[in-house]
Amino acid sequence: MKRLFALLAMMGVFAFMYPVMAQDKQPKDSTELVGSDTLVADSAMALIDADLNAMDNTEGGGLHKILKSKFIEGTAGFMSLVALALVIGLAFCIERIIYLTLSEVNAKKLMQDIDAKLMEDDVEGAKDLCRNTRGPVASICYQGLLHIKEPLEQIDRQLTNYGTVQISNMEKGCSWIKLFIAVAPSLGFLGTVIGMVMAFDQIQTAGDISPTIVASGMKVALITTIFGIIVALILQLFYNYILSKIEHLTSQMEESAITLIDSVTKYKEKVKG
Repeated sequence: MKRLFALLAMMGVFAFMYPVMAQDKQPKDSTELVGSDTLVADSAMALIDADLNAMDNTEGGGLHKILKSKFIEGTAGFMSLVALALVIGLAFCIERIIYLTLSEVNAKKLMQDIDAKLMEDDVEGAKDLCRNTRGPVASICYQGLLHIKEPLEQIDRQLTNYGTVQISNMEKGCSWIKLFIAVAPSLGFLGTVIGMVMAFDQIQTAGDISPTIVASGMKVALITTIFGIIVALILQLFYNYILSKIEHLTSQMEESAITLIDSVTKYKEKVKG
């Protein structure tokens, strides 16, 4: 838009100044008129080009434009594969983050409510509370309450087994994220090797090992490696964040299981008494 405004402004100045110049100085013949027209037009176009180039230098240095130009300079096939690995890997990361975020609950308040229900001899109410609460913490508590009439050792075994199942559900899809973390730089290295082979082919075709040919070929070859490493770093950051959320939920499940065993113990003692 700024380029269009600059072009229109220069054309307006030229249109305004030209009649004044024509009135002040009349050419002697048609040849002089044509020559002056050409000279003024060339000068105006030169000024417009200089103005547009200046705007390109000031506005065109954005990071996205640099990345776009480097992406185009790289080998199209391998750069597309690296970009595809980034998109698919981010899709798995976002899905896991949403799932784990929705699984988080206030575990301490939940356990207090369950303990209050058990102290009121309302086992079914405690089950309904766990059933209507999302997340793995509520799920393992519900499984423990289903076996509340069994010995404490059996309840503890059920909690341990079901906790393992919940951890497996939370880690679902993480193997694919690790795969794309490993694949992205591998694709970059593969593109680098193929780019170097192509550079040597250019040297062989030219019959000269000039620095220009070597530098251009090596630059294109190394761009794929750079983008592959960048993709791996981005996915690794998301993966570590996902692991931290899984560890947090796992610790919540362990603490809640211990608290539930204590609540069930007090409930059994109250029933016996």
